[in-house]
Amino acid sequence: MLQTIRDRISGPFVWGILGFISLIFAVWGIGLQQFTGGGEDPTIAEVGGVKITQAQFHNAYERAYREMQQRMGDAFRADQVQQNQLRDGVLKQMVQELVMKQYTRETGYQVDDAGLREYLQVLPYFQDNGHFSAARYKEVLAGSGQSPEGFEAQLRESLPQEQLRGAVLNSTFVTPREGEAEWKLTHQERVFSYVKFEPARYLGSVTVTDDQVKQRYEKDKDSFKAPERVKLAYVELALDQLPKAAAPSADELKAVYERRKASLFASPEQRHASHILINFGADKEASKKKAENLYAKIKAGSDFTELAKANSDDPGSKGKGGDLGWVKRGMMTPKFESALFALDKAGDVSEPVQTEFGWHLIKLDELKPAQTKPFEDAEVQKQLLDLYQQQDLATRFNEMSTKLDQLSFENNGSLDAVAKALNLQVRTTDWFTHKGGADIAANQSVIAAAFSAGVIQDGDNSKPIALDPQHLVVVRKAEYEAPKQLQLADVGDQIRTTLKHEAAGEAAKNAAAALLKSVEGGQTFDAATKAAGLSPINVGAVQRDHKDLPQGLLDALFKMPRPAAGKLGYSQTDLDGGDIAVIALSAVNEPPPQSTDATAAKTVVTQLRNARAGAEFGAYRDDAEKQVKVKIKALPAAADVDAGG
Repeated sequence: MLQTIRDRISGPFVWGILGFISLIFAVWGIGLQQFTGGGEDPTIAEVGGVKITQAQFHNAYERAYREMQQRMGDAFRADQVQQNQLRDGVLKQMVQELVMKQYTRETGYQVDDAGLREYLQVLPYFQDNGHFSAARYKEVLAGSGQSPEGFEAQLRESLPQEQLRGAVLNSTFVTPREGEAEWKLTHQERVFSYVKFEPARYLGSVTVTDDQVKQRYEKDKDSFKAPERVKLAYVELALDQLPKAAAPSADELKAVYERRKASLFASPEQRHASHILINFGADKEASKKKAENLYAKIKAGSDFTELAKANSDDPGSKGKGGDLGWVKRGMMTPKFESALFALDKAGDVSEPVQTEFGWHLIKLDELKPAQTKPFEDAEVQKQLLDLYQQQDLATRFNEMSTKLDQLSFENNGSLDAVAKALNLQVRTTDWFTHKGGADIAANQSVIAAAFSAGVIQDGDNSKPIALDPQHLVVVRKAEYEAPKQLQLADVGDQIRTTLKHEAAGEAAKNAAAALLKSVEGGQTFDAATKAAGLSPINVGAVQRDHKDLPQGLLDALFKMPRPAAGKLGYSQTDLDGGDIAVIALSAVNEPPPQSTDATAAKTVVTQLRNARAGAEFGAYRDDAEKQVKVKIKALPAAADVDAGG
C-alpha cells in the first residue's frame, strides 16, 4: 500500500505532510501562539468528541489567508477575499481531517515501523545522491525546529489516511464502453452560429424618472450607508529594521567558531564509491557464488566498470558502471558502510558484502579526508560575523517582542510608553474600512483587530499582530466614524445608473426572447437577426474545450439536443457581463473511431477515472463523517476571525 501511495501521490501531498517544515511561524521561534492571551477558548465544532477551538480555527484561517496572499502576490486585494467562503472552507477542511484521522484509527489502518522506514527512504527531501541520508533527514528537520520523533508521529497520523484513500481510489474502474462513450463526447464537434444582445446597445433608449430613483432609494434604504471607517495609531517592531550589532572581538568570534565548528566548518570524510549488486533471487547461495566469481575476475584484472554494467542488479547505478557518487557516513546501510570505510586506498575492492539488498562488491574510487576550515579563513570570518549578528538580532527581537506584549497590555490606553521604552515611532494609517487600506491596513489580521470591540468600543491597544514571523505591530484607534445613512442626494446618480443598466439588461433579454420566438415560429435565423439589426457570428465546428469562446456559451451549446436533419436547433443563454446569446445549432459531428488516437483516448479514460474516483472518495468521506458524529457550533463572525478571539 505504501508503494501505491508513493506512485500515486505527487509533490503537493508530500508537502502537505511536510507542511510544518516551513518558516511560516518563525525562523527564530517566535510564533503567533505567543500572543493569543489567556481565558477560555470557545469551541466552534466537535468531531467525534474532539474539540476544534476558536484559537485553532483562527490559526488555520490565518495560514490559509497568508497562503492566498503568497499565491496571488501583487494581484492580491483584501477587499476581494470572500471571507465567508474562506471561513467555511477552512472549517470544512479541519473537520474532514479529524473525521478521517478518527475513522482510519477505528477501522484499523496503520503504518508499522518497517512501512514508515520504507516510506521515509524514498522521499527526495531526505536524500543525497539518490539515497536516503540519515544526516540529511536530521538536518532538514532541525532546520524547521522539528525532531524526527515528532515528524514520524505526524506521518503515522497521515499515512493511514492515504492508505484508506488509496483503497477507495484504486478500486475505481472505467469499462471500455464507458471510456469509448466519454472519448466520443469529449471529441464531438458542434457546428453553430450565434447572435449576441448587449445591454449597452439599449442604454440610450432607457429613461429613468426621479420617482423611480426615489422608490428604489426607499426600498433599499438600509443598503445606502457609508461604511464604518477607522484611522489607526500603531507601533511596529521588525527584525530587519533593527540595527546590526557592532563587530565583536576576536575572542567572541572564536567562541562562536568553537560552538559551531563541527556543524558549519567541518567536512566529514567522503568516499567516492562504486558497487556491483547481486540480488539474492531464489537461490541465495548461487547469488553468493556469482559474487565470488566476479570478485575473482576483478582480482585477476578484469575491469570493474564493465563487469558492473554487465552484471549488477542495481538499476540506478548499473548503466554508470556501478557509480554511487560521494558517500558520507550515515548514508548507506551499516554493513555496506563498514566495508566501504574499511578500504585503504583508491582502487581497492571489497570481498562480497551481504546486506538486506543482496551481495555487494564495493570499490573505493576516490577519498576525501575530513577537513575543518581554520578560524583565520576569510570566508569563515565573514560567516562568523554574519552568524553572530543574526543571533544578536534574534535575541534582541525576542526580548523586544516580549516587552512589546507586556508594555502594550500594561499601558493599554496609549502607545506612547511602548514607543518610548522600545525606541519605536508611533505612526498613523489613513482612513480605511472593512475592505482594508494601504500598508499595514492591507493585512487581514490588522483589519480584524481594527474593527474589534476592544479597539473600537473600549479604546484599548490590540495584542501584538504578526504581519510575518519577524514583523509585529500593535494598533489602537486614532479616529473612528460609525456607519451613517447616505441621503438620496448622495446616491441618486448611483441609483439612476443602476436602474438604467437594469432596464437595458431587461430590454436585451426581451429582444433575445423575441428573436427566439420568431425563429421557432418558422422565420429563418438570418432573416430574424437582420430584422433585429444584428449580424450572426458564424463560428463553425468546435469541441467542448474551445479556448476562444465564453464558457457559458459552450456549456449551453453542448447541452442542446441534436437538431433534426436539415433544420436548426435554437437556445438562449446568459453570458458574463450581462450579454444574452441566441444560439443556432446546425450539426453535430461525431469523431472518428478512438483507435485513430490511442493516446488521446487513454487520457480521456484516465480523466474519467480520476473524476469518478474523486466522487467516490467524497461519498465515502461523507459517510465516515456521519459515523464519527460532527457537531458544528457558532462560527466566529468574519470580522472577528483574525481578532485573536
